[in-house]
Amino acid sequence: MSEQNSDLLERVLMAHGGLERWNSFSIVRASIVTGGSLWGMKGLTQDSTPRQMTVWLHEQRSSVMPFGAPNQRTAYRPDRIAIETTDGQVVAERADPRASFHGHGESTPWDPLHRAYFNGYALWSYLNMPFLFTLPGVVVEELAPWEEGEQRWRRLRVHFPVTVATHCPVQDFYFGEDFLLRRHDYRVDVSGGLPAAQYVHDYIEAEGLRMPGKRRAYRRDANNRAIEAQLLVAIDISDLQYA
Repeated sequence: MSEQNSDLLERVLMAHGGLERWNSFSIVRASIVTGGSLWGMKGLTQDSTPRQMTVWLHEQRSSVMPFGAPNQRTAYRPDRIAIETTDGQVVAERADPRASFHGHGESTPWDPLHRAYFNGYALWSYLNMPFLFTLPGVVVEELAPWEEGEQRWRRLRVHFPVTVATHCPVQDFYFGEDFLLRRHDYRVDVSGGLPAAQYVHDYIEAEGLRMPGKRRAYRRDANNRAIEAQLLVAIDISDLQYA
């Protein structure tokens, strides 16, 4: 990582609360409400019921509840996805869940375990950003600035190793003058490489750490612009709690 890249990343980490503060916690919990067109593309329905998302900060692990039934939750790790009851009984599970998406296109139907895996890695990523950029094997480089309307955003391209389960190996992140995340570009590899531009805003703060309260992911066109008429995923986050 060059000195310039390191300087931008350091400013980004500080703007979101600082790496030292983040390292002092092990879990974050939040209430999430999810919508968007992706679920219908996958043959699923998505309601507006608030759910509790629990994300571990220093291991790739997460859980959402309720899932499928009031007394059920997910248990996500990169090498295993499970749906279990609140007293720990396994309802369904799948080892090596990423392999189950092989050959999927944008409209390939998902079963509940596909959905649980997607939720698990995606929310783990979102609720650990930008601090996951410091994980072993992650490489960060600064790109040329980006003009977004009247704003000029600095950008980091982040290369994730195979040991980190996320949307795709290379993702771009855009930061405002305050060094807070504004936009996140990626391809959804588990859905045929669907290109997305996710805008984030309405920051909330807990324990001195800052996370966006709203995330809106749109299909991204060939000119790297969001197609506003195609909202893929909407996530509202509230009640952020670190422990």
